Amino acid sequence: MRLTRLLVYVLLLPATLIYAGESRIIDYVNPFIGTSNFGTTNPGAIRPNGMMSVTPFNVMGSDTNVWDKDSRWWSTPYSSDNSFFTGFSHINLSGVGCPEVGLALTMPTAGALNVDYHMYGSEAVAETARPGYYGCELVAYGIKAEASATTRTSIERYTFPEGQGNILVNFGDGLTNESGAWLRKISETEIEGMRLAGTFCYNPQAVFPVYFAIRINKVPSKGGFWKKQPLLTGVEAEWTPDDGTYKIYQRYGREIAGDEIGYWFSFETAEGEAVELQMGVSFVSCENAWENLEAEQARLQPGVSNFEAIRAEAEAAWEADLGRIKVEGGSERDKEVFYSALYHALIHPSILNDVNGEYPLMENDGVGRVPSGQNRYSVFSLWDTYRNLHQLMTLVYPERQMDMVRSMIDIYREWGWMPKWELFGRETFTMEGDPSIPVIADTWLKGLRDFDIETAYAAFVKSATTPSADNLMRPDIDPYLEKGYVPLGFYSADASGDNSVSHALEYYIADYALSLLAADLGYADDAAKFRAQSLQYKHYYCPTFGTLRPLNADGTFLEPFNPRQGENFEPVPGFHEGSAWNYTFYVPHDVLGLAKLMGGRKAFVNKLQKVFDEGLYDPANEPDIAYPYLFSYFKGEEWRTAKIVSELLDKHYTTRPDGIPGNDDTGTMSAWAVFSMMGFYPDCPGAPSYTLTVPRFDRVEITLDPAFCNGNDKLVITKTAKMKGRISHKDLVSGRMPWR
Repeated sequence: MRLTRLLVYVLLLPATLIYAGESRIIDYVNPFIGTSNFGTTNPGAIRPNGMMSVTPFNVMGSDTNVWDKDSRWWSTPYSSDNSFFTGFSHINLSGVGCPEVGLALTMPTAGALNVDYHMYGSEAVAETARPGYYGCELVAYGIKAEASATTRTSIERYTFPEGQGNILVNFGDGLTNESGAWLRKISETEIEGMRLAGTFCYNPQAVFPVYFAIRINKVPSKGGFWKKQPLLTGVEAEWTPDDGTYKIYQRYGREIAGDEIGYWFSFETAEGEAVELQMGVSFVSCENAWENLEAEQARLQPGVSNFEAIRAEAEAAWEADLGRIKVEGGSERDKEVFYSALYHALIHPSILNDVNGEYPLMENDGVGRVPSGQNRYSVFSLWDTYRNLHQLMTLVYPERQMDMVRSMIDIYREWGWMPKWELFGRETFTMEGDPSIPVIADTWLKGLRDFDIETAYAAFVKSATTPSADNLMRPDIDPYLEKGYVPLGFYSADASGDNSVSHALEYYIADYALSLLAADLGYADDAAKFRAQSLQYKHYYCPTFGTLRPLNADGTFLEPFNPRQGENFEPVPGFHEGSAWNYTFYVPHDVLGLAKLMGGRKAFVNKLQKVFDEGLYDPANEPDIAYPYLFSYFKGEEWRTAKIVSELLDKHYTTRPDGIPGNDDTGTMSAWAVFSMMGFYPDCPGAPSYTLTVPRFDRVEITLDPAFCNGNDKLVITKTAKMKGRISHKDLVSGRMPWR
C-alpha cells in the first residue's frame, strides 16, 4: 500500500518512535487523568468501547463517610480526591454530567462479616492503573484488590490475609438513581441477578434492567443473602441485625428481591491466598450474561488463576488500538497527555449487544439481533461527540464508526427518531439540537458508505420538518421554520431554563450538514432550503453588544441583557450552560458571514481575540471549543490559532488528576486534545474538512484503512511552521497539501 506523507521542510530532533516491542504505548496512558476537577473519568478496567467496566467505587465523601452521591455534581463512581473504597462497581460511564449505573458492588473484607455499606469500606492505598487493569491495597483489611475486563465481563482478584475472608456482592447501592433488584443462588460458588437502573439526568422514563452472572473460584464455608429492612422490635428472630437494619439469611438460599439486597461469601483463607471472581453482564437476560462469561473467559476452577491471562489480553487490545497513531518527538509529558486522551476517547460509545448478537430494542421491550460481524453501540452523548469524537473514529477507527452509524439508523427504525443522548436503549433527551445529522453526514461525505443513507436521510428530513407538537428532536421547530429563530418563552426543556438561542444554533449547524448531504445525494431543492435555514442565525446578532442575543416572540431583543451572564453556569435566558460569549462564534458553517455582520475581518479577529484575552473562553464548554481555530479562516491570522491552541494544551491538559478542563463529556474534551496535538481539527461538524495548526510532535503516523483513503494505509504528518489554513478530508488522507 502507498504511504501518504504530509512532509514539508522541518528539522527533526532526535527521538524514538514509539513502537510495540521497543516500548509499549500503554505505558504512556495515565487513567488517573481527569479523575478530579469534575472530569468524571475513572481509572477502572475496560476494553476499548467495552460494555463492561470495573471501577473502584469511592463515592462516599472522604470527609464525612456519608452516602453523598448527589453532592457537588457527583456523576462519577470515582474521584481522586477521595480514598474510601467501598468496592468495585460494574458498568460505569466515563466523563458524563449526571450519575448513572455503577452497579453490583463487589467488596472484599476480612474478619467478622459486616454487610452495612456505610461500615465496611476501607481506605485504599498503593493505587495502580493502566489500560485494562486497576489495583489497590485496602488498609482496613490487608487485602489487595485487583480488576481487569473483557468486552462484556470482568475478573477480580482478592489477595487475603490469614483468617476469615468475605466477598460481598451489593445489589442495593450504586450510582444510579433507580432502585430495585433480585438475586438468585445457582450453586455454592455462583449467583445471578438483575438490577434496575436509569433515570439518567433525572428523566424518569429512561429506565432499563442490567443482568449479571457471577462466580468465584473458592467454595465458601458459608454464604447467603442479606436485605436491608426496618429493625424488628419485640420479635424473636435468628439473624444478626448489623446496626438493626440488615437481615442476614444463613439458612435460606433460593432467591430474593428488594431495594437493598446482596449476597455474601465467607471462607477461611491462608496468608496471601487469592480468590478470583468473574462477572458477566447483559442488557437482555441472565442467560446471555452467562453466555457472555463463558465465551469471553475460561471457566474459573478452584485454585486456578485466570487473572493474568485476561489482564494480558486487555493490555494487548489497548496496545493495538492506541498503536494506530504513533508519535515521534515531543516531550514525555506530551506523550502522556496524548495517549491518555486517545484512551479516554476510546471508551464510549459502548458495545451493547451480547456475544450472540442480541440487544434491547430502542424504547421498547423487544430484543433485536445485530448481523454477524457487526456490533450495536450505545451511550450516544451526541450533543458532545458530534463535534470531534466521531470524526476521530471516522479517520482512525472507520470500521467502528460504521457500526456506530448503523446503530443510529437502527435506532430510528426501532423508535422512529434518531438518537440525541441515548443510553442503553433509552433516550434521555439531555441537551439540545439534532446532533445525529452532522455525525452521519460527516461520515458519509468522508467516504464511509456501507450503511443505509436513504433511511438516514428520511429520518433527518422528518426531524427537520415535523411540527413541534410531534417532534421529539426539535420541540420548538414551529417558530424556527416560521420566523427563522426560536424566541424566548416557546419551549423550556428542563430545569436549566429557556435555552432558545442554544436550541436554534444547534438546528442551524444540523441544517447546514443536512444541506451538504442533500446536495451529495442529488436533492438540490432540499440542499438549497436547508442551507438557507442554516444562515438565519443572523436574526440573533445584536450590533449594540456585538454578540448573539435572545429574541422575544415579537422579534425584539431581550431586555435587560448582559452578555457575560451565565459564564459561571448559572441559568440565563437563551443560553444553556454558558454566556452569550460562549455561543456567539458558534456559527462554524458561516464564519465569513458572521465576520461580515461584525464589521469585517479586523473586527471579527479583534472580538475573537478579546474572548481569550478577557477570560470569556471556556475550554470545557462544547459550543466554544473550536474558537481557537476560527482565526485560521483569515489569511495572516493563522499564527493566533497555533499560539492559542498551544497555550490551551499547556494550561488545561496535564498529567495530573485535574488534567482535563472539566467534564470529559464521553471523550469530547480528550478528542479535542488528540486532534490539536496531531495538528488539525474538524471545527465545522458535518463538513469534510479540517483546520490546520502546528502539531505537538515532530512526526505523527496514523494507520489508515485503504478502503476509505484512496488506497493509502498510512498518513504521516511532519511538523512544520507552514501547517496553516484549511484542508479537505480527501486531500488530508491523500497527502495533497496546499503548500506543496
